[in-house]
Amino acid sequence: MTATLTKPPVDVPAEPERPRRRRSTGSFLNWVATHAIGLALGLMFATPVVFVFLTAVMSDDQAFTSNLWPAEWHWENFVEVFDKAPLLRYLVNSLTYSLLATAGMLISSIPAAYALAKLQWRGRNLAFLLVIGAMMLPPQVVAVPLYDTWSSLGLTGTLWPLIVPYFLFDAFSIFLLRQFMLTIPQSYVDAARVDGCSEFQALVRIIVPMAKPGIAATALFCFLFTWNDYFGPLLYTGEVKDQWTLSLALATFKGMHIVQWNSSMAVTFLTMVPAVVLFVFAQKSFVKGITFTGVKG
Repeated sequence: MTATLTKPPVDVPAEPERPRRRRSTGSFLNWVATHAIGLALGLMFATPVVFVFLTAVMSDDQAFTSNLWPAEWHWENFVEVFDKAPLLRYLVNSLTYSLLATAGMLISSIPAAYALAKLQWRGRNLAFLLVIGAMMLPPQVVAVPLYDTWSSLGLTGTLWPLIVPYFLFDAFSIFLLRQFMLTIPQSYVDAARVDGCSEFQALVRIIVPMAKPGIAATALFCFLFTWNDYFGPLLYTGEVKDQWTLSLALATFKGMHIVQWNSSMAVTFLTMVPAVVLFVFAQKSFVKGITFTGVKG
């Protein structure tokens, strides 16, 4: 018989556990260092919004001082501005303008972008160059002839001269959607044609579902532009207050109420809220749409 000798277990000293607070502090500092540029940009863009909000809840006397923090919080300022101006009417006008213009842009731009991206036809490149040329044309150049045209039709004093053109042509939206549709492989459209789909069916069933991020980004661009538009409403509805939008009303609110900065900032903050909320909920689609736009030319 042979005896098997086994070595006694050697106790290995365990490493001392680092304090959790030190590790959490280190990871936090590492995260801050990694996102330093993003944090700086976020702080830079958030500071004006915070300043507008803090001024909006100040008293009328404190709004004229250099104090940045409200001594008393006057939440009633957001209610009183509705008594000083018909903001609900202006809100309805802004929503009508932005929503109808965005809907018209999608109806007119999606088929045009599909024709420029997926169809082969003579003059396609020339048409695309015309779209780019229309993007470079300043709107002030055609303001006078367009105003004369709408005036002869009896539509000045309303928002229709601003809404109807989006149902006909919008160069920037066509360009953006065309660039995104180029990233969708042509084989999907060819397969749909082989299966018997018409061009309209291929657009609706294949391209539109795959181009949702690009469509969302384009719609967000159009909505924000029309929501903040000042020149158009001023040109066509400047003398008809019932047709004013929030952007036009905001520009005249200060003069109407003799520089009440707390009220002016309250209206400004209320005007900013819908656009900020829309961007927060649509930011993923917006970022994805912008990321993939322009990959292929």
